[in-house]
Amino acid sequence: MKSQDFKMPVFGVGPIYVLTCLFLTMLGIYLHIKGYLYGGEFIKGKIYFIIFGILFILFGIYLWIEAVIVQKINMKVKEKKLITSGVYSFVRNPVYSAFLFIFTGILLLMTNYILLVLPFIFWLHLTILMKTTEEKWLKNEFGKEYEIYLREVNRVIPWFRRKSK
Repeated sequence: MKSQDFKMPVFGVGPIYVLTCLFLTMLGIYLHIKGYLYGGEFIKGKIYFIIFGILFILFGIYLWIEAVIVQKINMKVKEKKLITSGVYSFVRNPVYSAFLFIFTGILLLMTNYILLVLPFIFWLHLTILMKTTEEKWLKNEFGKEYEIYLREVNRVIPWFRRKSK
């Protein structure tokens, strides 16, 4: 089954992932503000949460700009080209990773450790979505080239490229 039989939407699972994470982030903030998560508030060390929150948000914005604007992902998807350079050499899904970092940064700003369960849910949600949809589409479309890329580059967390054997 090649691309004419098996099409990947231009936006992939992005809207599902981003809207789900946005909803959970907003729900977490609402519960925090209303005092339902009072037991998880940090009294000491709030500044570290705030600093890391700001850094996560800035890093997420950087990833998004690199993936969408610099690497022109939308154009490459329409052209059916696999991008493995630039930010894509550090993480396979930088747009989704960007939102993971941004939402995690926002949650860190709340200085409530109970909310830090949400980034793990975001990661798990993205992993399941990617394995059951886009990764199948990309394996079908790009074959061996994508399988090598899968082994060398992390799905969500940016890291240095591993060499395939």
